[in-house]
Amino acid sequence: MTLRIYNTLSRKKEDFQTMKPGKVGIYLCGPTVYKHAHIGHMVGPVIIDTIARYLKYNGYEVKFVNNITDIDDKLINRAAELNTTVEKLAAEMTQDYFDNLETMGVDTITDFPKATDYIPAMQEIIQSLIDQGYAYPLDGDVYFSAEADKKYGCLSGRKIEEMIAGTRVEANDKKKNPADFALWKKSRPGEPAWDSPWGPGRPGWHIECSAMSRKLLGDSFDIHGGGLDLMFPHHENERAQSECCTGKPYVRYWVHNGLMQASDAPGKVGGQHDRHGDVVVDQEAQEADKLSGSKGAASVKELFAIHPPELVRLFLLSTHYRSPIAFSDENIQETGKGIEGFYRFFETFERITDESFYDLLTSEKREQTVALEGTPSEYFQQLSELRQRFLEAMDDDFNTGGAIGILFEIRSTLNALIHSQKLDGEGKQNEEMVEALKTGASLLKELANLLGVFRKAPEKEQAADDGLVNQLMELVLEIRKDARASKNWDIADKIREGLAACQITVEDRPEGSLWRRG
Repeated sequence: MTLRIYNTLSRKKEDFQTMKPGKVGIYLCGPTVYKHAHIGHMVGPVIIDTIARYLKYNGYEVKFVNNITDIDDKLINRAAELNTTVEKLAAEMTQDYFDNLETMGVDTITDFPKATDYIPAMQEIIQSLIDQGYAYPLDGDVYFSAEADKKYGCLSGRKIEEMIAGTRVEANDKKKNPADFALWKKSRPGEPAWDSPWGPGRPGWHIECSAMSRKLLGDSFDIHGGGLDLMFPHHENERAQSECCTGKPYVRYWVHNGLMQASDAPGKVGGQHDRHGDVVVDQEAQEADKLSGSKGAASVKELFAIHPPELVRLFLLSTHYRSPIAFSDENIQETGKGIEGFYRFFETFERITDESFYDLLTSEKREQTVALEGTPSEYFQQLSELRQRFLEAMDDDFNTGGAIGILFEIRSTLNALIHSQKLDGEGKQNEEMVEALKTGASLLKELANLLGVFRKAPEKEQAADDGLVNQLMELVLEIRKDARASKNWDIADKIREGLAACQITVEDRPEGSLWRRG
């Protein structure tokens, strides 16, 4: 199946063809680093990281750029509130963002450009737009003329009249058209400022991404990612100024992910964008902004204290990236029930093979995938069909939700082999079947790697009293064993039920009973 990707610009799925054979340039709009990262900040990076993994698996060389906005009204205001400098606040919050990306397993990003490092590049684009008649200086500001771009509105599908209705009149009411947006903003006293031909000031929001992407990916590149809320005005304006400057197509595929919502509530976790007076913040957006203070939204690290990062990542990928994500503890816990089944399989696999699932060697290239052949033939045929369905799901606009469903089916197939061949008992000596299990597990790990999950064993907190807990559990299980031996089923069942109420699962095996938390 040919890889197809939904393009917001054309409103349809298109065959994936890169501008340079074998190479992919990707740009993702990153955060304004004025507060700790919330869960909404992780959605885009996790999605694009997964896309980058799959493209690499298919043989592409990927350059993935994720910018950092370290100069902005929000930063200036927040620094003033905290009685600190913009530079110090931006540095602290940038590191917080980096820490959370690492914890979430996002590691395919090749460049993290900071806006303040690209001021000359921004001024170069602005001057070019002025020279070509697409922009005009005004009282120390510089504005892009929306009417000068004949394609303005092609990405968002809005007419200029509709866009005006969705904008707020900026401080400078001398603009030629209310839809015109700032490329350069005159700085107020005490604010960060850079010298320019138009006077001391700082860049507008949209010009930042145009400059950074152009410097790192060229005038034109393949994929531009971001949340659906960025399509207008940010991406619309970004496209307009970039294409008017260069006369070339800016982006081949615009990829917009659905927004994270608090369960079924409208709006998105983390609030609405409100940069440089470009967008009206309506009542719905204000309600959404309240979600930024909810548990798990205000700080990703607070969320990680409740839910393991790998679980959060799997949760974010469990729906198609273009669909909204209903964020709630209950929905994450529901995903957790599924992931526990994988962890139990990994434990079983280690008991059978004396090898860790996480140490299995897997292919990083599609054409070098594990060979699925041998005995039992039906088992390998089933795995082959499941692998094909996984790849078809990913080839169909990166359908991670469908791909995750296939991982569950692969796990069921592996467990069925263990059960039918009694590999976790007397059949453990059947070397041929154990090798068949290893092959299937290698396939599971290879495909899971594409989603960025099950790459390493989850960290387990070691409490100071773990030794005592282990001793007590051995005693409890020994008492239960004696009760079962004397056929005192009431006592045996009461112990099991009591442990279950304490979130402890008991698994009875021929060699003895095992227990685990959760």
